[in-house]
Amino acid sequence: MKENHRKVLIKIQEADSILIGASNGLSISEGIHIFADDTSFQENFGDFREKYGFRSIIQGCFFPYPSVEKKWAFFSRMYEYFLINREASPVMKNLYELVKDKNYFVVTSNIDAHFTQAGFQKERLFEIEGNCRNLQCSHGCHNRIYPGDDVLRKMAQNQENGKVPSDLIPKCSECGGQMQVHIEVDRNFLRDQNWQASFEAYQDFIEKAHGKKLVLLELGVGARNQMIKAPFMNVTNHEENATYITFNKGGELYIPDAIAAKSIGIDGNIAEVLQQLVQMK
Repeated sequence: MKENHRKVLIKIQEADSILIGASNGLSISEGIHIFADDTSFQENFGDFREKYGFRSIIQGCFFPYPSVEKKWAFFSRMYEYFLINREASPVMKNLYELVKDKNYFVVTSNIDAHFTQAGFQKERLFEIEGNCRNLQCSHGCHNRIYPGDDVLRKMAQNQENGKVPSDLIPKCSECGGQMQVHIEVDRNFLRDQNWQASFEAYQDFIEKAHGKKLVLLELGVGARNQMIKAPFMNVTNHEENATYITFNKGGELYIPDAIAAKSIGIDGNIAEVLQQLVQMK
């Protein structure tokens, strides 16, 4: 195992470019599991669980709340859980420490905004499904995303009986209609200019890495998350000097035969692996 860790570290240190792909497994290694009815969910969202019957944060994101006051109670609570009074985790700090001096880019389906919190540059980040701290018009009446930190924080701190005060609920400045958190929970999810620019920056990063030593570092991406996994495997297959490195747990670790010779799989706890790599650095 240690030999594999050493190989990973050498590949990262020698790389001209590092493309990071991250999904739920990385969040889970931080102690945040949006799909689980775990102790953390019950402690932080127990009142919603009891009232509405949903059993995870992700179910809460898709739940049809009986009123906007109750809907915003959940989404501002989620924002609070992800970000308020929560410093960047050791997991994210270690990941940043590993790549901060390299030419890196991050593509992630995580919505917790933890990459920017840990110091990763916004210009080097593509959050495919948005994040919990931004807002958009729920009707998509105009193509713009707004920072929501202030209003989300206020709503999180002024909840009573599972509701937020009506006067704190954000309204669209253009149509006067409802706003929603900019995460992909329905067909109204906006792919605005910033989203498009991030997507283009991701494509551009891959193009510029052509022919060079490229490491594709995949962290906790499940087999079903093909929007990250498929492009990573495809690039590895076509780039002569690419190395595919995947960190995952047990049954989620998968490397196809076509790229096996250019791949390293680390089976285990992502938090522990990153800690070990930083200590070896």
